[in-house]
Amino acid sequence: MKQVKIYTDGACSGNPGPGGWGAVLRYGTAEKEISGGEPDTTNNRMELTAVIEALARLKEPCCVNLTTDSRYVCDAVVKGWVRSWQRRGWKKADGKPALNRDLWEKLLPLLEKHEITFHWVKGHAGHPENERCDHLAVGEWTRIKNEGRDIKNAE
Repeated sequence: MKQVKIYTDGACSGNPGPGGWGAVLRYGTAEKEISGGEPDTTNNRMELTAVIEALARLKEPCCVNLTTDSRYVCDAVVKGWVRSWQRRGWKKADGKPALNRDLWEKLLPLLEKHEITFHWVKGHAGHPENERCDHLAVGEWTRIKNEGRDIKNAE
């Protein structure tokens, strides 16, 4: 299997509000940056979307080292919460609905396809790739926020 490194981050201006996500994918000496965003979302949705979009770019099963600053994503996968939510009909242990079911349902097949090791890093702590992903994510929500302003000004 190919060895791939992925770094991801999500960001939101307000929570909910305009949001962005960014990812850096590395295979050998090749590197690719991807990013996107949504006008009305949450930080956790953007964190999840970054992981989904990055893994979806892999054309074949890979051995992935995935680094994120999202405890939500990392813990839900590594500690098995997402599988428990799925088994309980997308309910958490307290009986409340698990949030972001639509995104978790997109992520689960990708977790099956690839061998993924999750690594958590503290955000905004100088990790170069995490900082780059944050820059991509913030750039996306800034673009979306400015597009919203442009539409209001045109009306």
